[in-house]
Order: sequence, then C-alpha cells, then structure tokens
Amino acid sequence: MSGATIALAEPEEQAATSVAEIEPAPRAAAWYLIFVLTLAYTVSFVDRQVLNLLVAPLKADFGLSDTRLSLLQGLAFTTAYILFSPLFGRLADTGSRRRILIGGVGLWSLGTSLCGLARGYWQLFFARAAVGGAEASLTPAAWSIIADSFPTRMIPRAFSIFLMGPYIGGGLALIFGGLLLEAADGWDLSAVPYLGALQPWQVVFLVAGLPGFAIMLMMLSIREPARKLAAKDSGQRMPLAQVWQTFRDRRDFYGNFYAGMASLVIVLYAFPAWMPALLMRRFGASASTVGVQYGVAVLITGSIGVLAGPVIAGWLQRRGRIDALMRVPFFAALALVPISLALAFAPSYEFAMVVATLASFTYSLPQALASSGLQMATPNRMRGISSSVYVFVASVMGLGAAPTIVALLTDHVFADERSVGLSLSLTCAVAGAVSAFFVGRALRGYRRVLTLQ
Repeated sequence: MSGATIALAEPEEQAATSVAEIEPAPRAAAWYLIFVLTLAYTVSFVDRQVLNLLVAPLKADFGLSDTRLSLLQGLAFTTAYILFSPLFGRLADTGSRRRILIGGVGLWSLGTSLCGLARGYWQLFFARAAVGGAEASLTPAAWSIIADSFPTRMIPRAFSIFLMGPYIGGGLALIFGGLLLEAADGWDLSAVPYLGALQPWQVVFLVAGLPGFAIMLMMLSIREPARKLAAKDSGQRMPLAQVWQTFRDRRDFYGNFYAGMASLVIVLYAFPAWMPALLMRRFGASASTVGVQYGVAVLITGSIGVLAGPVIAGWLQRRGRIDALMRVPFFAALALVPISLALAFAPSYEFAMVVATLASFTYSLPQALASSGLQMATPNRMRGISSSVYVFVASVMGLGAAPTIVALLTDHVFADERSVGLSLSLTCAVAGAVSAFFVGRALRGYRRVLTLQ
C-alpha cells in the first residue's frame, strides 16, 4: 500500500494492512511540536502580511505609487526568500532542523522590528528583505520534521493543522494591525525616548515583531526526531547528482506540480495583498473596519478550508481515487476562476466580502494536501530540497509576482487606483486557469510516483 493510500485509508482499511505498515500513534511531543510550529507559521504571516494594511500611511509618508509599494510587499521579501530557500533546504536534509527553526524565528522577528525603525523607503526595503531571508528557513525544516514526527497515515492531518498558520496569521495581521494602527494614532509617546518620533505604522511593525521572540524560546524545548527511511533509502546523505536525477526521472510529476501550485499561490497572495485596498478605495471603508471584518473572514474560512482538505481527499480516496491529494487542488484551481471573475462585478462592499470569503476557503483547501503529497512522493533525504524548490517557485510567483502584477495593471493599464478590483480579478482568474492546467497534468505523474515509493 502506498504512503498516500495509508494516509487516507479508513480505520477498517488500515486494519487490513500488515503490522509492519502500521506505525504507532504520535506521542504528546509530536503534538507539542505541531503546536509550536503552527504558532511560528502564524507569527511569520503576521510579520509578512501586516504591511498589507499599512498601504495608505506608507504611500502618504514616502510618496509611493502602487507599483513601488508592491515591491515592499513582494520583491524585497521574495528576493531574499528565494535566495536562501535552497540553502535552508539543503541544511534541513543534512543538519539539525531544530537549530534552523530557532535561528530563523529569532532573525525574522528582529527584521520585523527593524521595519518599524525605518526612516526611509530603502531602509524599509532592506528590513523586509531580512524578514524574507530568515523566513525561508521555516518551510523546508518544518515540513521535514513534521513528516518524521507523525505516522504516514496522519501526515495530511498534521499538515492541515500546521498550514492553518498562514490563515490565522494573515487574519490576525489584519485584525490587530487595523486596530493597533487606529489606536497608535491617538497615543502620545512624546515623552518616550526615540519612540516619540515614530509614526503609527512604525509602532505596528515594532509590536508585530515581539511574539516571535517568545516562540523562539518555546522551540528550545522541542526535540529533533529520527529520520524515517523508506525501504529504498540508504540513510546516508543523498548526493546532489542523485537528487537531480530523481527530479529528472519524476519530472512528469515535479515539473507540473511546481508550475501548478506556484500559479495557485498567486491567488493566495494577491487577495490578501490588495483586498484591503480595494475595500477602502472603492467602498470607503476604514482600515480598522476592513482589518477586523476581512481579517476574521480570512482567519475562519482559511482555517476551515485547510482542515477540510484532508476530509474531502479521504472521501475521494474511498471512491478509488489514489491521486486524491492532487485531485482536490485541481478542482480548487478550477473553482477559483469564476470566483475571481465575480470580484470584477462586485456592486457593494458586502458582495465583495462574500467573494473574498469564498476565495479564502477555496485557495486554502488544497494547501495541506499539496504539501503532504509532495512529501509522500519524495525520498526522505531530499524532502528538504524538494520543499525548498516548492518554496522557491511559489515565492517567485506568489510573494514576488502576485502583488506587483496587480499593481502594474492598476497603475499602467487602468491608470486608476480605484480599479484595483478589476486588476485583482483578472490576475487571479488567469492564475487559477493556469494552475488547473498544470495540476491536471501532474495527476498521472503523481500516480506513477506513488508506485515507486
């Protein structure tokens, strides 16, 4: 029985497998690991996405266009993120994942606080780059350590919990970012050395950086699990030549998987990046109102979506779909096309919020499944590098390209900042269609790879 089949099998089906195939239930330490890693992932998204609610004050203070602002959202963060991802991926395969996680959390929290001390555009740009470079440590180390901490049948559920982090973090960034921005505007810090000269948006960055230091201390108590080895794994470090050959031999899966999920990630990042600006510019909503209402919507529907993914995949598995972990992303990508197009015709704030809520649920639905499928289809000693490649391509398209594509359309095609909704709609609809094409092509390769494990 393949790893994916065991992962999604019902209890009755699992009982029929041999004793050797059934792994023991996870210990309390594994659940504590998931708890701490989910907190870390949540904090990472607070740190990277709180800027999305600070569009108006940053434009006013630095005199920015949407395009230059989008470079802070995307290019500054992403350039460092993608440069360091392969390095951290290789380190996750060969070294201590625990140490990587502890160092990464501390460094990105420091970078977020430095954003709050920025006095100019370029200082903020490079502080954002520091955040991006440090956050590149999280995904390859966390994915690898989760896969080794849980029995195969529970990996999708473990990933679904961990991958609630972006939606909880993105929601909290909007909720508390908006409320804190409004509150800080009325604070009198003139008597506090240095802090008295800070703008409200700078205070938001400083506060956002603090929780990460507490998470870093919690990580000191997690353990490095032993690496689980498949029958064909030697337990030794996999040479880079063998890693490359594995990618080549399984390119019908890896190539289409990376292209399809990178396109889907465009939707995941474009909506949170520009939906607050759309609601404020087009419908005149305040930052605090948008922060709370859209933040709650992202937090709830995103979390429900990522938890529902394994349930839906299990339903498909019971109906004979051994490729269920990839089939759900395919249908989610298809559904995002009409959902995104509907945004262009939103006649009211309420309608736009409904569309944003549907989008949040739909683009979160396949995330845990795609992550689990990638781990199951990959030999243990190259899981870190396969995850870092995923991070690389997803970051280029999602973190790097998504905010800027929307901004370029707004600034140079429609030439009206109130048209950001149309730009967002077109970008996400096209990305959803491209994602469905490539993920659909990956299905056959995924089925073939499962037979090799």
